[in-house]
Amino acid sequence: MTTTTFSDISIYCPPLQEPRVKCKMEKPIIGKCSDQHWFAILISFLLCFIFLCFDYSAFLGPNNGVASLVNKQANSLVIMKNKTKNLVSQNPSRDNTKEMKSNSDSCSGRYIYIHNLPSRFNYDLLKNCLSLTRGTDSNMCKYMVNLGLGPEIKDPDGVLSNKSWFSTNQFLLEVIFHNRMKKYECLTNDSSLASAIFVPFYAGLDVSLVLWNSNIKVRDSSGLDLVQWLVKKPQWKKMWGRDHFLVAGRISWDFRRQFGNESYWGSNFRFLPESYNMSMLSVESSAWKNDFAIPYPTNFHPSKDTEIYQWQSKIRGKTRKHLFTFAGAPRPELENSIRAKVIDQCRASSACKFIDCSSSGGNNCENPVNILRVFQSSVFCLQPPGDSYTRRSIFDSILSGCIPVFFHPGTAYSQYQWFLPKNRTKYSVYIPVRNVKEWDVNVEKVLLGISKEEESAMREEVIRLIPKIIYSDPRSKLESSEDAFDIAVKSVLERVEKVRNVIREGGDPSVGFADPDHYKYTFSDNYS
Repeated sequence: MTTTTFSDISIYCPPLQEPRVKCKMEKPIIGKCSDQHWFAILISFLLCFIFLCFDYSAFLGPNNGVASLVNKQANSLVIMKNKTKNLVSQNPSRDNTKEMKSNSDSCSGRYIYIHNLPSRFNYDLLKNCLSLTRGTDSNMCKYMVNLGLGPEIKDPDGVLSNKSWFSTNQFLLEVIFHNRMKKYECLTNDSSLASAIFVPFYAGLDVSLVLWNSNIKVRDSSGLDLVQWLVKKPQWKKMWGRDHFLVAGRISWDFRRQFGNESYWGSNFRFLPESYNMSMLSVESSAWKNDFAIPYPTNFHPSKDTEIYQWQSKIRGKTRKHLFTFAGAPRPELENSIRAKVIDQCRASSACKFIDCSSSGGNNCENPVNILRVFQSSVFCLQPPGDSYTRRSIFDSILSGCIPVFFHPGTAYSQYQWFLPKNRTKYSVYIPVRNVKEWDVNVEKVLLGISKEEESAMREEVIRLIPKIIYSDPRSKLESSEDAFDIAVKSVLERVEKVRNVIREGGDPSVGFADPDHYKYTFSDNYS
C-alpha cells in the first residue's frame, strides 16, 4: 500500500472546453484571436475557477472553500494512515520483523519439553507407595492424594484459613513439581522449540528405596539406567544435556556418594559424567555448581491470589506472646550438633516455647496445626541445623510470620538464593556457631537486643516472602503472584540461556556444571 503525503495532494480541474472559434496555433493566440475571443477565454477560466475548483458552498460562510477541501482531504489521509497502522498491528504479515514475531508469542524463550520417561522412573513408584515407608515414620500412601499435596487438613479451631491447607509430606516435592509442570502454560511437544528439557524422574522417592541397602550397585542402578536412556534421545544431543533439569525431594547429598564403598551414604547418581551436565533442583543443594536449592513444600497450597492476601493479613495482625520458639528434637548422635544447647536454653527461658518433636515428646509435630499455632504466636523461630543443614521448619516459620534465627550459613543463606533476599538482615537473625563445644552465646539476650522497629521491619519482610516460598495447588493457577515453582522455572530458563550464550561466543559450556575444584569449596562456618 502506497502512503500518501501532503505533497501528493493536488487540486484537479478538468480542461476547458475548446472555444467555438478556432485559432491557429502557429503564432501566439493573442496575436491571432480577436478581442472577443480572448474575452471568452478569460470568462471560461473564471467560471472554471469558481464553479469547479471552489466548493460551491463557499459563498455560505468563511469556513468552506479551497481551504476546507484541503483540510478534508488531509483528514482523510490521517484516518487512512491510522487504519493502515492498526491493520498491520492486528494482522502481522510474514514480512514483519523478527521482533514483531517474538512479541506475538508470549512463550518465546519459555518453552519447556517434558521427557516421557518409562513409568519405572516415576509413576510406578507412586503405585508401590507402601514400599516407600522405609526410612520414614509413616505410611507414604496417604500423602499421594490431591496430586501429591496430601489430605486436606481439618482445622476446627481456625488456626489456618480457607481450604488451602494440606498434610503435605516434605519428600513429595518432585511429585508436586511434576504436576505443576504438566499445567505449565508454555509446554511444547516439539523439542526443537524448547528452551529447557524437564526430566520427571522421582529421584528422591527412588533413592529412598535403596539408601539403606548395603549393595552399592543396587543403590546406583536407577540413576545409571536413567542417564543411559537419556543419552539415546535426540534431545540430549542438542546441548549434551546442559538444557536438562530435574527435581528431587531429598537433599543433594543423598545422590553424591563419592567413593565405591558401601559404608558411604547415598547413590552416585550426581557423579555420573552425564549427570554432571544436568541441573538438579532439590530441597538442599550441595556445593557443586549444577545443584540449586528450592523451598521445601509447606502445608499451604493456595488456588487463588486472594487466599494468599487473606493469609498475609491474618498473620500480620497476630499477637505474639512468645519471644522465641524452637520445634524439633535433640540430635545426641551428632557430635557437632547445637540442638541440645538450643533446647536447654529454650527450656530455661520463660520467653521461649519448646515443641518436642522426639518420639518421647508425644509426636506434637505430626499435626502441622500444632506447629503453626505456636509459630504464629512467636516473634522469632530458632532454626539450628539437624541431620543436614536445612530444615522444612524454615518455611513453616516464614509462613507464620515468625522471624527465622539461623546458626549456620548453609541453613539458608548459601541455599535458597533464588528466593530469599541477599541482605540476610532484612528477614532473619544470624548467630554464628564457630565451635559448638565453646559456644556460650545467650540466645535470649541477643534477641532482646533487637529493637521493636527492626523487629517490625523484619517481620514485614518475612510476610512479603510468603508467595515466593509456597507451591500453589496444581489444579489451579495464580493470576498475579509468582510462587516457588514459577521462580524456579524462570531461573532455570535464565541459566540455560546463559549457557547458550557461552556456546554462541565460543566459550566452554562445561563452566557451571562439572566443577573440578569442588573439593576446595565448603560452606564456611565463619560466615559474616
